Amino acid sequence: MADDLKKRGNPDRSRINLNEEWEREYWKKQLNVSGQQLAGAVRAVGPSVAKVKKYLSEK
Repeated sequence: MADDLKKRGNPDRSRINLNEEWEREYWKKQLNVSGQQLAGAVRAVGPSVAKVKKYLSEK
């Protein structure tokens, strides 16, 4: 997902893009985790928000 902040549209909230700082910060707050925990979860199960949430809830 290429993020051009000048383009208006609905954000893709079904995937986590760790390459964008603002998106990392958003998901850290939404999931109440540290950056390291978020990155570990994405490495373990991929960028799907649903899978990351499930992974984190099982820990």
